Amino acid sequence: MTDLLPVRGAPGSPYTRKMLAILRYRRIPYRFLQRDNASDDLPEPKVSLVPVFYFEDETGELSAEVDSTPIIRRLEDEYPGRSVVPADPAVAFLNYLLEDYGDEWLTKAMFHYRWYYDADIDMAGSILPFYQGVSRPDDQIAQMKKMFSERQISRLYVVGSNDTTAPVIENSYRRYLACLNDHLRDMPFMMGDRPGSADFACYGQLTQLAQFDPSPAAIAAKEFPRIHAWVSKVEDLSGLEVADNDTDGYVDADDLPDTLKALLGEVGRTYVPVMLANAQALDQGMDKVQTTVDGETWEQEPFPYQGKCLQWLRVEYARLAEADRERVNQMLEGTGCEALVAPPG
Repeated sequence: MTDLLPVRGAPGSPYTRKMLAILRYRRIPYRFLQRDNASDDLPEPKVSLVPVFYFEDETGELSAEVDSTPIIRRLEDEYPGRSVVPADPAVAFLNYLLEDYGDEWLTKAMFHYRWYYDADIDMAGSILPFYQGVSRPDDQIAQMKKMFSERQISRLYVVGSNDTTAPVIENSYRRYLACLNDHLRDMPFMMGDRPGSADFACYGQLTQLAQFDPSPAAIAAKEFPRIHAWVSKVEDLSGLEVADNDTDGYVDADDLPDTLKALLGEVGRTYVPVMLANAQALDQGMDKVQTTVDGETWEQEPFPYQGKCLQWLRVEYARLAEADRERVNQMLEGTGCEALVAPPG
């Protein structure tokens, strides 16, 4: 194993920010490679995404991995201590669900705001190209801004952002901030007195939503300054001392805080119906996902990766012992999230 774990990414990537924050919290030594300082001899991942983690195999060769959730679990196996996965299986499932919500639903708001409104498009288009090299000539940056912005705007359909779904996404963002704000009044992290991978997933999206993109950042700064501050604090939790016992500090599955129940209610209100409708569209070979979210119409093209996410979530649920599944059922009851793991029929 190399002394410093190589990681390639970009500051404007919420998933990069998620994973770097986890590395800092877990005190895992790493070296961060950006576009203008990355080595050309590193292997390319199968899918061109960031961040890319480079792990050594048994022969010392590096392999490239890009999916943040399995990378987190691999890091848990290879680097003991300061875990971000609760030891209680029922709480670990809840953490997994909320991590997926951050990765797969909050990202809709991030991508939507960034490439839907003119002010946000202009800011992202002006700044993001410089992440590939701050000394690039202005005329080259101007060309990159146009090309990059046009490409990203053309991909809004991937996350389901369009004129029909815009109100659903934006109302959900405000409600989520309100739920998280209420929860943070009582606990410093979503998962309790110590962070779980779910905290870092949502933090990653909020580095952009609450602190970079003008439209959603204005909402956070004006209405939810607590969350604006929380994002800055989660950036580097290397100094946070936690108990060696990984069961200490997380929420109790048998006494779940009402504020976390409310947050799960928001998950059930939005993420759940879209994930289920997407899975149905994929199963039936449909060319459009159509459902209702909070009384509003939702339409988008099917998203195969999110179909896999739902399958993986159900695998995690199936792996639980019967008693732990019952505890999970009790946590999810009445939130709308129970539909994710309900038996077919």
